[in-house]
Formats: sequence, structure tokens, C-alpha cells
Amino acid sequence: MLSQVVPWQRITSRCFNSSRIVLLRNASSSSSGGEQQFDLVVIGSGPGGYVAAIKAAQLGLKTACVEKNATYGGTCLNVGCIPSKAMLHNSHLFHMAQHGELKKRGIDVSNVALNLPVFMKQKDDAVKGLTSGVAYLFKSNKVTGIRGHGSVSGPGQVTVKKEDGSNETLKAKHILLAVGSEVTPFPGINIDEETIVSSTGALSLKQVPKKMVLIGAGVIGLELGSVWSRLGAEVTCVEFLSHIGGLGIDMEVSKAFQKILTKQGLKFKLDTKVTGAEKSSGGISVTVEGAKGGNKETLDCDTVLVCIGRRPYTKDLGLDSVGIQMDKRGRIEVDKNFQTSCKGVYAIGDCIQGPMLAHKAEDEGIICVESIATGHEPHIDYNCVPSVIYTFPEVSWIGKSEEQLKQEGIKYKTGRFPMAANSRAKTINEPEGFVKVLSDDKTDRILGVHMINSVAGELINEAALAMEYGASCEDVARVCHAHPTWSESFKEANLQAYSGKAINFS
Repeated sequence: MLSQVVPWQRITSRCFNSSRIVLLRNASSSSSGGEQQFDLVVIGSGPGGYVAAIKAAQLGLKTACVEKNATYGGTCLNVGCIPSKAMLHNSHLFHMAQHGELKKRGIDVSNVALNLPVFMKQKDDAVKGLTSGVAYLFKSNKVTGIRGHGSVSGPGQVTVKKEDGSNETLKAKHILLAVGSEVTPFPGINIDEETIVSSTGALSLKQVPKKMVLIGAGVIGLELGSVWSRLGAEVTCVEFLSHIGGLGIDMEVSKAFQKILTKQGLKFKLDTKVTGAEKSSGGISVTVEGAKGGNKETLDCDTVLVCIGRRPYTKDLGLDSVGIQMDKRGRIEVDKNFQTSCKGVYAIGDCIQGPMLAHKAEDEGIICVESIATGHEPHIDYNCVPSVIYTFPEVSWIGKSEEQLKQEGIKYKTGRFPMAANSRAKTINEPEGFVKVLSDDKTDRILGVHMINSVAGELINEAALAMEYGASCEDVARVCHAHPTWSESFKEANLQAYSGKAINFS
């Protein structure tokens, strides 16, 4: 069994060895038999894959990136992070105009109407611009982009199956699997991407549903459920767990989050499981019952959104041909250098253990190719990987939650500052939420930060920087922050954690 990249483990690095770059480049300058030869072949051009390919080329490696889809960028750019954020932002603007929020600010708007085709076009334009941007970056960094389905066909060999059915063989000193993940299917419910949709189909609905049942109240579900709720759908979220927001979220934040979303119109059925969904001429009937049985109920709707998570994409990759080991959850096992059980084959991102986050995959990709090119030891602290839910308000967190600290028996202090006491939040009438900081009771070192506010996705990065450098709450509290800004709430929460008292809240 291989050793794993262990969460919460910080790994230091060795000195840079630039001579390896020259050796690798020179060793792969020739090819034979019509086969292309590379230092590195990356399979997958999502955030982890395309970033790794560009970094490898910048370090002097002759690099190719194989992509099975028509455009680069993987799930994130094409049918994930990017299109959903465009829809979240624009649906929020529509909701503000339609429900009188702009009027409260002295902006009178009449005859507000949704033009769904234009709404979708703006999303599509954003996706097109960013995916074509990856192609431009490949060209400018001299990365060879190859279209087709890539698989490992032997040691140091990748076979690419093209659209026309032909195959191309690539020889490589190193192979990097950045193959991402796919939607987890729901047993017994067939996704047709028209009325019963996954997150992919939910990005391209042709009309606003009257009633939508959302299976799963995790990050993806809440984001897409919020979009269609703002546009006019009656959304009911069915969640097996007793809270919303998925695993890792702090329970105090989760409860506050649910109250806010309920005020916005979303309905929740927690501790509830879906037992089936049946289509008819009149719509869809979704049957549910208590997570532990009982309390059976039927929910009628015209659209079902299945968002129960994602699973590693590992099919048809030739992993068995080179003996690559998998864990019980279908993830590729890697060591601290991201190398699999097959020497010279590496894996990063959603297909290995850890949170399925684009930025986590990007960092792993860079660290992996730096290790290949320079002999560096990896340097990554999984405790400093932030998570964000891009609803309104946004929710973000990093490090340990209160529940984790209690479970691990760690004594901690808490600093909590409400956005209602933050000058910037008050001036623009967005006072909902708070910032919570958890610190070690003895050392004052920051152990976790949890927040819910309008800009939590941006503000969490200040916490990430502080934690990456091992900052204490006093360190942050003594940093001069501009006024009036959202970031002052983070300063005040740290001030309360270390001294027991904030300035602008008592």
C-alpha cells in the first residue's frame, strides 16, 4: 500500500536543482518511428491539468496536454465553477431588481423581466472567453495540445483515441493524470439532462421551472438551487444529513446559512432521503421519507436537480495495464510526490484523495511538476485550502471547525464579529452574517476561520495567508486594515479571540 498525501500535513522543500531541467529537455529532443516524444504528457486540461502543463513548459519540459472534450478547461471552466458563477451573479442582480432591493437604495426600476436566452448567452460568452484563453496560454508557453481520449497504454506511453477512430501514440518520461471527476449518479433515477438534470443540465435549462426538487443541499446544489429560486422557481431541497452546506462546514455557520436561504424562499427537508422519482405527463413525482425511515411524502415538480456529489473519473484510462492502485472509494493512490504505484505516472486533483476543488488541483499540479523538473519535495498544507459557497451571502471556511476541535480534544478560543457591526456592510445594506475565528488556547495560533457575508469568498484568502504563515490572532489584530472595508470584520474577530474584546462590538 502506498503512503498517501496526508491532509493537515505540512511538507517542506529542498533546494532548487536547475540542472535537471536541461537534462530532461535534451533527453527528449528526438523521436523515432513517427511517435511523438515528450518529457511530460498530461491527461486532462482542467484547472489541475492545464496549470500543470503550463508550469512544466515554463520549467523547460517538453510538454503535451491531452483533452477528450472539444474545449480546454475541464468541468470547472465548461460546466462547473465558471458558468455557475456567471449565473449566480446575474440572478442576484435580477432578484435585487425584482424584489425591491434596488428600490430600498433609491433606484426605481419598473417592468423588470427576465430574458433567459440573453442571460444564458452572457454565461456562454464567459465560458468561451476563458476556455479559448487556455488554448492561447498553451500556444504562448509552447504546450502541445492534443485532442482525443488519452489512456495509459504501457510504461511511458499514452495512447490517444481521436474522434475519427484513429490512434496516436505518445512517448513520455512522465505521465500526469489530471482527469477530474464526474457526477455521482443517483440509484434508480435516470438523468436525462432535460427535466431530471445534473449540475450540467441545470446550467442550460430552456425555461425557469415552476417547481424544482433539489436532491442534496451541499455546495453545488445550494448554488444552483439559489440561481433558479431567484429566477422564479419554487425550490425544495431534500438533504439526507441534518444540516446544509455539506461536510466540513461549521455548524453555527450552517444554521445561520439555512435561516438566510429560507428567508430568500428556499425550502428544506433535512434528515430526509429520496426513494424514487417518476415522470408522467403532468410532471415528476419525487418520493421521500425520513433518513431513518417513516414520514413518507410525495413532492410534485417539473424539474429534479440531482446534486449528491461527484466521483473520480477513472474509467477507460488504462490504469490496470500498468498496475495503478486505487483506494476503496475509487480514487487513485499516490505518494507524497503525487506518484502512483507505477513509476513515472502521477495523479492530482479530483481523482485522488482530498477536497474536489479547482484551486487544490492547481496547487497539486504545480507542486507535482516542480518535483519532476527540479527534485523538489512537495510543499502543500491541506489545512490551508479554503472552501467557498458562492450564494448570497457567500459562505467560506478554512482550517478546523469547532466540531473538529472538540472531537480532537483541542482547547481553543473563539472570536466572533457580526457583519451588522461592520461599517462597510452597513453602508451598502448587506449586514447579514459574521466572521468567526478559532485559535489555540495556549499559543493563540489561528486554527480555523469560518464566515458568512457578501464577500466571504474573497475575505477567506486573508485568513489563508495568515494561516499559511502560522499567524496568531494577535498578529492579524495588529495589522492596520483600511477603513471602511469588509476585512475589518476579520481583524475584529481576531482581536476578540486573543484579547476577549472587539472594538466595534460588545
